[in-house]
Amino acid sequence: VQLVQSGGGLVQPGGSLRLSCTASGFTFGLYAMSWYRQAPGKERELVARISNAGSSREYADSVKGRFTISRDNAKYTVSLQMNSLKPEDTAVYYCRRGGHIEYWGQGTQVTVSS
Repeated sequence: VQLVQSGGGLVQPGGSLRLSCTASGFTFGLYAMSWYRQAPGKERELVARISNAGSSREYADSVKGRFTISRDNAKYTVSLQMNSLKPEDTAVYYCRRGGHIEYWGQGTQVTVSS
């Protein structure tokens, strides 16, 4: 199983970024997928989750209305569109596959700063 992330970087407050996570080694459409983030000195927290078919989504209160999680089961990808970014969104972002064994992407730095 591999989860390979792309995207991220430095953006000014109010800007947008898109993160992607490409999966391999398992039947992607059978698993819910999530994005987490971890800011310096803080615990890793759930940002967004999408069901295996993409019919159900949930978001942390802090990102509702600004972030959108989506997936393409044919391409084995899950994405996180982040709009209206704030300095407090600065963190390392991780994609995660749950199940009886969990797997994590390598992490991607997102920095929101002027």
